Amino acid sequence: MTRDQAYDFLTEMTKSESLLRHARTVEIVMRALARRFEEDEEQFGICGLIHDADYEMYPEQHPKVTVEKLEQLGELALAHAIEGHYTKWGIPRESMMDKCIVAADELTGCIYAAALIRPTKIEGMTAKSVLKKLKTKTFAASVDRDEVQKGAELIGWELRDLINFIIPVLQAHKEELGLSPG
Repeated sequence: MTRDQAYDFLTEMTKSESLLRHARTVEIVMRALARRFEEDEEQFGICGLIHDADYEMYPEQHPKVTVEKLEQLGELALAHAIEGHYTKWGIPRESMMDKCIVAADELTGCIYAAALIRPTKIEGMTAKSVLKKLKTKTFAASVDRDEVQKGAELIGWELRDLINFIIPVLQAHKEELGLSPG
């Protein structure tokens, strides 16, 4: 699957600007994680881009619709990573891509939300401020804090280190992501 095919796949089922933006932010972080772990950047990016492709149209079946379509296309590694991108679903995480999608998904959403409410957006953001937000249960209440912690553990990092990795990755794309101050 190419990136263009993945984008078409995503936009067939996802119309919401916020979900499309989330898909892009996770794609960006997954590409950076692939570079860090010397993995396939294109494959990791596609995984990040389409991990929630069916969420808007088929919320009760998520991620089964995406997984089935990927299996039909012979994209078994992508299907497996997406099938297990939430640890409570009980799918074993075997590859680095399987682990990185868990590490990237919830935490990237939380960092993005935290940046949106800051006057300087992503500029000057620190891990300390994100960790403080994570302790506030009412902030980004839909973010599963256990999942955030498990994601860092799966890749063998401290949570603070993962946050410190993601912030500059998002900073490098701040204009595209709407995270520039002013």
